[in-house]
Amino acid sequence: MTNPDIVIIGSGIGGATIASGLAGSGASILMLERGEPLPATPHARDTRAIFLDGHYRPKEMWREAGGAAFNPGNYYYVGGNSKFFGAVLIRYRKEDFSAMEHFGGISPAWPFSYDEFEPWYSKAEQLFRVRGALGEDPTEPFHSIPYAFKPVPDEAPIARARAELRGLGLHPASLPLGVDIDTWLKEGRTGWDAFPNTGHGKMDAQTAPLAAALKDENIRLETGCHVEYLEVAQDGKSIAAIHYRQNGGLKKLSSKLVILSAGAVNSAVILLRSPSPDGKGLANRSDQVGRNFMNHNSSAMLAIDPRRRNDAVYQKTLMLNDYYLTDGKGGKPLGNVQLLGKIDGNMLKANVKSVPKFALDYMAGHAVDWYLMCEDLPDPESRIMVDGKDIVMQWRRSNMQSLDGLTKVMREHFRACGYPIVLSRPFDKRTPSHQCGTVKMGDDPATAPLDPFCRSFDHRNLFVVDASFLPNSAAVNPALSIAAQALRVADHIRKSDLVA
Repeated sequence: MTNPDIVIIGSGIGGATIASGLAGSGASILMLERGEPLPATPHARDTRAIFLDGHYRPKEMWREAGGAAFNPGNYYYVGGNSKFFGAVLIRYRKEDFSAMEHFGGISPAWPFSYDEFEPWYSKAEQLFRVRGALGEDPTEPFHSIPYAFKPVPDEAPIARARAELRGLGLHPASLPLGVDIDTWLKEGRTGWDAFPNTGHGKMDAQTAPLAAALKDENIRLETGCHVEYLEVAQDGKSIAAIHYRQNGGLKKLSSKLVILSAGAVNSAVILLRSPSPDGKGLANRSDQVGRNFMNHNSSAMLAIDPRRRNDAVYQKTLMLNDYYLTDGKGGKPLGNVQLLGKIDGNMLKANVKSVPKFALDYMAGHAVDWYLMCEDLPDPESRIMVDGKDIVMQWRRSNMQSLDGLTKVMREHFRACGYPIVLSRPFDKRTPSHQCGTVKMGDDPATAPLDPFCRSFDHRNLFVVDASFLPNSAAVNPALSIAAQALRVADHIRKSDLVA
């Protein structure tokens, strides 16, 4: 398969899911993945290796605008970042598809409605075998098809926390999860949140859509393929070739369609590094490639009761959206609250190295651990740039008033539930808290690089299908929305005969 019909760059949620949507089309498809399959070793369930030693972190360094270098938390394996994700497969709320006013400004609308997108959410939930329950969350949008599997069950300390929140008049709800809990626990008694998936317990990009796609003999995956740039045709209207390194050598490949799914940072980087007559990179007539970078404003919150031990193993089964659309007083939205996977002393030690480990173990053993997530609004000056071989991140956080408000109200609630100690700490740039934006879709080529089907306005055979297309970050995990759009785009490609 020297020159396939379609080349997909990246095997994360976007790339793997669009491959599954194109399976059976008859098109020859080559997937180029920078990483290798994640090996099954004892490190995979060792919190010291993962969180303290950084065993799985990439070797590369990025720079902040201004020069300070940092080690990013983006992973390069077959399946991409989803190998480590919390497997939360939740829909954007219906209101997220319309413009919404926040404390920090306006969250823009999508170029189509929730109702138009809804069937693709249902298909994505089936593909990822999502466990969930309807009727618990007042913000839950319409589902045309119910979840096929019951939710992952609460452990006893979490069932107690659910009852405590209900007792305050709140509406705790089951997290929709792509986790086969019995299979996961057979391979090791840990949580899955931020743990690498080396088996089949977590429905990530590799174990769900990629596994389905590779059943098609016309779809092939090659690993160790680091795409450096795209070459544009002489007329500037299409991509003529893909240039990548594999096994130390530079290779060149052409195809009828190119689907870029390298992630919100690296897809933008590949386009910006690609030669163009104006020097701005490809697909960038709008000058928006790399811009509008968003990364959820988020904090970890520990609700601690020294009198009660939390012996949960995985913990992450609960969410709270009472403050998703309002601050509870008729004001603007705050955000989503969900459980983290159960933490331990090693995880805490990675962030507070000066505190003795025995103290951190005691704290972790008596805490219920939460994740507070608020929308980061798009800003053209919040951006990914390239400087030679360096990736430069200029993240301009927005809407921090929402995170402050959510932190305050949840601290009050947890204290009212009987947790006398409530601690919180924001996540920083080293944690890819749902990076998105950078190559947004829209209706106008003057303001967006991609059309509503993620096709480049500038290059007729280029699609960008990963978190970069998202016009807003909402305040929920983006994986299901990426997968749903990937299935929608695959259907569009098939119906349009773009590879005929």
